[in-house]
Amino acid sequence: MALTRDFKRTVVERVQRDPEFARALLDEAATLFLNGEADTARLVLRDLVNATVGFEELAIETAKPAKSLHRMLSKGGNPTMDNLAAILGVVRKKLGVELQARTIEAA
Repeated sequence: MALTRDFKRTVVERVQRDPEFARALLDEAATLFLNGEADTARLVLRDLVNATVGFEELAIETAKPAKSLHRMLSKGGNPTMDNLAAILGVVRKKLGVELQARTIEAA
């Protein structure tokens, strides 16, 4: 029998011990959104929320029901820009980072 480990638990533990990994996940989620890969971006952001703020705290911070936030960050979710900005703002604050977007020429 192969040894396996729960992916979500692994992400939570890594984020808690490696702040750089948490920042990289936030960067990846934002980059994916900006590059039109919203489905994947929502899933990365959901894992990051689970590992940092948690959905109950996110609900308090955004004044949105936790169930709605779960749906927004599901594969088929469809958060508004205002909700996405609120979610990113809470996670960004929790990680103590700022987000900056810049353009680069396509290869």
